[in-house]
Amino acid sequence: MSALLSFLGIEITPVSHAEKIISGIGGFAGIYAIFLVSNIFLPIGSAALVVASMGASAVLLFAVPHGPLSQPWSVFAGHMVSAVIGVSCVILIPDLFVAAAVAVGLAIGVMYYIRAIHPPGGATALSAVVGGADVHALGYQFVITPI
Repeated sequence: MSALLSFLGIEITPVSHAEKIISGIGGFAGIYAIFLVSNIFLPIGSAALVVASMGASAVLLFAVPHGPLSQPWSVFAGHMVSAVIGVSCVILIPDLFVAAAVAVGLAIGVMYYIRAIHPPGGATALSAVVGGADVHALGYQFVITPI
């Protein structure tokens, strides 16, 4: 049975019930706090895209805290550089589809070079582009708030 689970990629490393519950509570608290802060700067609909990338980060941070994609440098720098790239693409590239694609591609490349691979950073870059007028109006403030 463990060979089948391994073949399917199902992790069989035991995790205690306490750790699972703490992870869930941590995810709840983190996302709730992000919604509260984001709601100060953006309408709730616009904030939802930002919170989506943070939701993915919460899974990595609270469910896989020792993984390389969950380390503080990867999380912080991955989101920050991706946000700067996303905002820059909105400002510099008039075609939304091209801007979105360039933002994600550049975010991936730069995260590699600064050794800060954090997959939700790609969503952050994309959110800066497709987030709509409310997000675009923030300009580079998007990098600090709500990211």
